[in-house]
Formats: sequence, structure tokens, C-alpha cells
Amino acid sequence: MSPKKEISIEQPGGRLGVLLPGMGAVATTFIAGVEAVRQGLARPVGSLTQMGTIRLGKRTEGRAPAIKEFVPLAAIEDLRFGGWDVFHDDCFAAASNCQVLEQSLLEKIKPFLQGIRPMAAVFDQRFVKKLRGDTSNVKTQGTLMDKAEALMRDIDAFVEREQVDRLVMVWCGSTEAFLAAQDVHQDLQSFEKGLRENHPAISPSMVYAYAALRKGIPFNNGAPNLTVDIPAMQELADKNSVPISGKDFKTGQTLMKTIIAPGLKARMLGLNGWFSTNILGNRDGEVLDDPDSFKTKETSKLGVLDYILQPDKYPELYQDFYHKVRINYYPPRGDAKEGWDNIDIFGWLGYPMQIKIDFLCRDSILAAPIVLDLALFSDFARRARLKGVQEWLSFFYKSPMTAPGLYPEHDLFIQQKKLKNTLRYLMGEDLITHLGSEYYDF
Repeated sequence: MSPKKEISIEQPGGRLGVLLPGMGAVATTFIAGVEAVRQGLARPVGSLTQMGTIRLGKRTEGRAPAIKEFVPLAAIEDLRFGGWDVFHDDCFAAASNCQVLEQSLLEKIKPFLQGIRPMAAVFDQRFVKKLRGDTSNVKTQGTLMDKAEALMRDIDAFVEREQVDRLVMVWCGSTEAFLAAQDVHQDLQSFEKGLRENHPAISPSMVYAYAALRKGIPFNNGAPNLTVDIPAMQELADKNSVPISGKDFKTGQTLMKTIIAPGLKARMLGLNGWFSTNILGNRDGEVLDDPDSFKTKETSKLGVLDYILQPDKYPELYQDFYHKVRINYYPPRGDAKEGWDNIDIFGWLGYPMQIKIDFLCRDSILAAPIVLDLALFSDFARRARLKGVQEWLSFFYKSPMTAPGLYPEHDLFIQQKKLKNTLRYLMGEDLITHLGSEYYDF
């Protein structure tokens, strides 16, 4: 990309509706958090759009505005929330049950949260075997196409009820069972035929994504499901000029890997093995207790190190390192996940060393600001007339989507540079290379 290109970006006037399939721990923590920030009860820690800055021009110029002041993003005051779930609970009841946020904070915003009730969900037990929802809050009509059209009617009703001007959708539902791409996913015509015929390889998340893209709504996949990363969805996104991104929010253990692994590679330190285990007690932990759902998550988590360390280019350092990932459902822990890593490395002359990480994190606390940033950035992308895969949003994902034939960048710092340079490019500013040649005699 060359800098200083004139790009017309629509201003973010009016209200932005944020639609959330799956209104459990992540979604309710996000919604409650935004309202707490709006009422001055808390700060949006962890949100790049709300707390981040961006350097512009030379270091000597001292220009580093807040991202939300540099880029025409929707204001959080203009956000309105809606979504779907297999449970009837309003957002206050759901957030209370999830026990992520302190009840004293939830009580302060109780009337607001009680006003947000989930719409009846598209659900298929085959894809989330451990989840038992309320059958009275599940869409039962007709074919998968009928269900997609019912979702589109829900969206229209939400627009009218909340008087929103634009929409984005962020999947916050459970991890679905592992699914490999099939013929039905290869083009839009085959996919729509599959919807009409209830093809068994079309998951609920795909039905939501199809409904969103048909309505021209950006879709962001926060789980490792096969959803918009199929040719049929990318064809629809291109046809309707809609941004898409995914997949799988980068939160606890994988966040640590994308920070530590680039450092090992930068210093040319070798790796013999990386063993990772997690204990997690929330609904996501219960869902991942099913082997099929775990396989989807495992596939997402295992690829990170190979892409960062590039063992084909550095065989003496990274060829055949042992990598194991485990997730254990442990109800007493709730949302307070513990991720433990044992990393066996070697340095000068092959001498062994170890790194131990014990990350006592809170999954939904780390994921909620990602939902906010993806909602605001994907709305910005739509107004900038970007369409299809938004690789610059890889910063937020464990398994970033790319154009066909490209390997994904997993290095958190490369991802950050890509994101900020994309913002500079779209806003007509010079890209930052960090070469610094203008300060010295080269």
C-alpha cells in the first residue's frame, strides 16, 4: 500500500447497533462494561479504540493522538445492543448467573441490562453437544433458509425498535463442533441450496453469518468455528461489499504465546517443547469438555507457534518441537481461567533453559474489549467501503483470516503494526516503517 491515497470515509452519524449471537459471559460482560463506562463507573481498560494512541509522522513531531480522535469511530454513547440466545434470561439475569462482574456493579446498571432480552436463537444440538438451552427460545420454523430469513426479520425489528442507523454483528456464541469445508461451502449457489435443503454441514453460526451478510452487516467471528472462512461467505461478502473478520478471540494463553514466541524468535533462542494446559469453569469450559468442540478450539490454538517460529526456515531452532494443548473443565473456577505453560528452550551452545507461565486470567474480561474494538473497527471499515477479509484485524484473533494463498501473521507486534498502518493509510497519513533513516547519515 502506498500512503496519501484519497479515501472517502462516511462519518459515523446516528446510532450503531451491535448484534450478538450468544448472550452469555462474553456478551453480557461487554454490554455491562460499555454501560458502566458510559455512566462513569469504570474505565475501558483493554480497549485499543478507547485507550490506545497512534503515532503520526516523525518521532520529532510529537504527534500521537488517541485512536478514537484520529479515526472517525462511532462513539460508545451511540451503541445499542441486541442479540440471540438459547436462554430467556435478560442481560442482568445472564450477567448475574455468569458471575464475571461484581453484583454491586451490575445493580447500578440493572434497569439498563433488564431492558435487553435475547431473541429466539438458531440452535442445533449436534454442534454444541454440552449445551442444553430452553427449547421455547429456539427457532423451529422450517428449513435453515427459513431460519435465516427469520433472523433477518429479527434484525429489521431491532432496527425499528432501537432506531439504529448502522449495524455490526459479533459472534459471541459457544465453540461449535469441528467441521471441515465441504462442497456445500464452496460457492454461494451451493450454500443457498444447502440452506433450503437443510444440509447437515451448515452450522448455526453460518446461518447467522449468512443473514448478516445478506443484510450488508459486517460479521466478526469470535469463536474458532468454520463460519465466514468459506468461499461461499466470502463470495457473499464481496457481492454485498461487506467486511468480514475472524476467527477466535485472542485472550488468555494464546495471547501469551503471541507475545513470548516472537521474543524467542527475535533472539534466535531454540524451542524443544511447549506444554499448555487450562482449567476453566464457565459455559465455554463446559462446551469444550466435548471432544468435537475441543478439536475446533485445539486446531485454532495449535497453529500459532508454527506460523510465528517458521521451523522450515529455522530447522536447527524449531524443527519438530513438541506442542501440546489441554483444556480441562473445572466448575469451581468459573470464568477465572488458569492457563499454565511449561516452555523448554535452549540457548548458546545448546544449553537448556525453561520458562514457566501461570496466567490467572478472566476470559470474558479479556474478550469484552475485543468485542468493542471489533464492532467499532468493522463499522469503520464498512464506512470506508472496505469489503471481504479484513486481515488488519488479525490483532484480535487466534486464527486470523487471510486472502487465499496467504499464511496468517500471528506475531502480535506485526499484527499491531499492520493494524495501525492500515489506519494511517485510510486516513491519508504516512506509513511508519521505523527505519529512522532521516535522523542519520546513511
